[in-house]
Amino acid sequence: MSAMLSIAWEPEIRGLLTVIIAVVALCGSVYLLLATNMGARLGLLVALAGLSGWMVMMGVIWMTYGIGLKGNEPSWKPARPFTVVRDVALLPQAEVLVNSVKISEGASPVEAAAAGAKALQEENWKVLPTDDKGRGQSIAAADEIIQVEAELYAGGEYEAVAVYDRGGERYPKIGDKLDFLAFLHKPHYAIVEIAALVPQRVEPGRAPARPVIDETKSHQYIVMIRDLGTKRQPALLVTFGSGIFFLITCFMLHRRDRTLAANLAMPVPAGA
Repeated sequence: MSAMLSIAWEPEIRGLLTVIIAVVALCGSVYLLLATNMGARLGLLVALAGLSGWMVMMGVIWMTYGIGLKGNEPSWKPARPFTVVRDVALLPQAEVLVNSVKISEGASPVEAAAAGAKALQEENWKVLPTDDKGRGQSIAAADEIIQVEAELYAGGEYEAVAVYDRGGERYPKIGDKLDFLAFLHKPHYAIVEIAALVPQRVEPGRAPARPVIDETKSHQYIVMIRDLGTKRQPALLVTFGSGIFFLITCFMLHRRDRTLAANLAMPVPAGA
């Protein structure tokens, strides 16, 4: 009874048994039919060749559409060595910028932020509009850095005011539209500009006040780099591994056929 309950209630055991039964029922039944008609050894080779060939086709489909056995999804990671830049005047020290940002002495945080935004645009950084889906992904990744890794602010204590994007182009390309061979990418960077909010008093039974940016504090910048991930890497390994196994089994079958043909071509001794 305890064994039955463990199988019924543990999803890990149930899933493992499901896979084992499916493999035995599918592969075992095919091998049983081949073995009864061709023999145990030849039936095993034919079954393995068919299974590996099917895995090659499945791996190609997985790679093409990005489905099936998948690796890590693309995501934003903290840029090193500079991730959180607390002052716009320090932005040129980040490895993603080239020229310096000129900030006049005695400038207010608002003026410094405006000057920093202008300098970023001059460095070919693109400001993402509010309806761009990449903006939401960048802000979500920056929230994890701010609240979990750097512990700068808690939720509701800051606001993302702008997102800048640069890089990520694919190459090599043939013209402007033929990019089916563009498997290489340039580094893709994003900068999320955040501003601290004025603490608001919360009263029971009353709607929270609208967030107001604290203009006495300098804006901060979260520098991130795009990690392309390994989404299609498992499918690629399955395809190449199955392809090698398929070629080996096909070569063994071909060698067997040639040996059989040579044996059948030999003259039969007299009186045999």
